[in-house]
Amino acid sequence: MELSIIVPLYNEAESLPSLHEWISRVMKENKFSYELLFVNDGSTDDSWRVIRTLQKQDKEHVHGICFRRNYGKSAALYCGFKAAQGDVVITMDADLQDSPDEIPELYRMITEDGFDLVSGWKQKRYDNALTKNLPSKLFNATARRVTGIQLHDMNCGLKAYRKDVVKNIEVFSEMHRYIPYLAKNAGFTKIGEKVVQHRKREFGVSKFGMNRFVNGYLDLMTIWFLNKFGKQPMHFFGLVGSLMFLIGMIAICIVIGMKIHALCTVGTSMLLGVNPYFHISILMMILGCMLFLAGFLGELIIRNSQSRNDYLIKEEI
Repeated sequence: MELSIIVPLYNEAESLPSLHEWISRVMKENKFSYELLFVNDGSTDDSWRVIRTLQKQDKEHVHGICFRRNYGKSAALYCGFKAAQGDVVITMDADLQDSPDEIPELYRMITEDGFDLVSGWKQKRYDNALTKNLPSKLFNATARRVTGIQLHDMNCGLKAYRKDVVKNIEVFSEMHRYIPYLAKNAGFTKIGEKVVQHRKREFGVSKFGMNRFVNGYLDLMTIWFLNKFGKQPMHFFGLVGSLMFLIGMIAICIVIGMKIHALCTVGTSMLLGVNPYFHISILMMILGCMLFLAGFLGELIIRNSQSRNDYLIKEEI
């Protein structure tokens, strides 16, 4: 099978028939062998009923997964990736803002140009400039700086993947925003970009609020930390803990030395128990020990849980 088209959705019943018809036309014109996988993320409207109707009309191509409740886009993509059978996997949103006419060129870039992943770039957008476009530009600028991947729109829903990519990455929490970074961390470094058409929403309303930008930055820090220290937590916690303990120990030695000096020269000195610097020094030493132990326990947990499945094998001969 050449293509797997994965469409995660939440309350998009009105747009599904048009989307199915559009994708079917594009696939027929290009003579692709394909599957169309709708992942219903706990919709409360008639989305699943519409998917069942489309499946009865097009049993050869249409498949569906229905969650019992809303888990989020990352969960929908994770299950879609797990079920995909095509050599090239396309993801797109169900709101008709992504154009299926882009699929043939995305497929060509994967199969002929040799990319592992191609991300869409909605260069001209029809969203609100203040609430979506400007925050999106700031978010993507930060993501490029942190991840080192020069994509203009990392969170674009329209993407193409080589099959190996989706089978070797794990999309969790709300990490669907950073799939290119997950792919890069897994060793898939040939990541490209294509300018794609962005269309105005015809039905319904956007399911994402302003909180996605706050959560996006927090998730970016999480995935950066996990990539850098996830396998070696002692390198972070141990280093910071050791520095804090060392600074605290030096500080307490200075405080004690100052007291001894005062006793020898003046004959009196402030009690250590009422000296704030003494308590701050003790606190730093205690926190340093706790951070060091946290890193040590993290290393033990990783060593006991690590398996050979953690190592991604590219090829065997």
